[in-house]
Amino acid sequence: MNLKLTSLALVASVVSAAAADLPARSYSKAPVAAGPTYNWAGLYIGVQGGYAWQNDAAAAAVGAFGNMKGGFGGGTVGYNLMVTPNMLLGIEGEAAAANIKQTAVFPPVTWVDTTRAFGSITGRVGYVAGPVLIYGKGGVDFANNKMAATTAGATVTDAQTHVGWTGGGGVEYMFAPSWSLKGEYLYAQFGNKAYFANTVQSGDLKLHTVKGGINYHF
Repeated sequence: MNLKLTSLALVASVVSAAAADLPARSYSKAPVAAGPTYNWAGLYIGVQGGYAWQNDAAAAAVGAFGNMKGGFGGGTVGYNLMVTPNMLLGIEGEAAAANIKQTAVFPPVTWVDTTRAFGSITGRVGYVAGPVLIYGKGGVDFANNKMAATTAGATVTDAQTHVGWTGGGGVEYMFAPSWSLKGEYLYAQFGNKAYFANTVQSGDLKLHTVKGGINYHF
């Protein structure tokens, strides 16, 4: 009996010693890779360009200015502030060179009306969902416009600065750290202006604009 007890004790001692030498098993989970982060806050700059048109059928029907159209391109600078994890407020300035024009004939004079540059300073409010920003914007706009009148082979010109308002919205997508693409629609109304020593009124300059752009975020 004593021999059996001694044998059992010896076996238990050997098993215990062997178990102590085995490496401890780890039950910790494998690390999970962090997803990409999208930082919309702060300063950004960019380039943009697009197409603009005016569709005033009543004016165009009588040969007056109401069907201006053409392209534009320029730059953007802005600043965003995240007020909640999903809500953004910002301010943005844009300026573009343009060639948006129309010709109207009032015999014996041919008129060419050309918007040569325009821009805006707007506030933005947007909803952020990861890499996507959906926003609305509105503010003040301005345009440099030139009228040229030609008759009997002679041409006279006058240029004026129009000031008005603009509003619209767009979508912006952050496709890489610090880089985003945007698509945007704005309606711009620059208002009436007197040309040639107050002898000619331009009528309201109203433009629909669509644009695309790319921004770099600092």
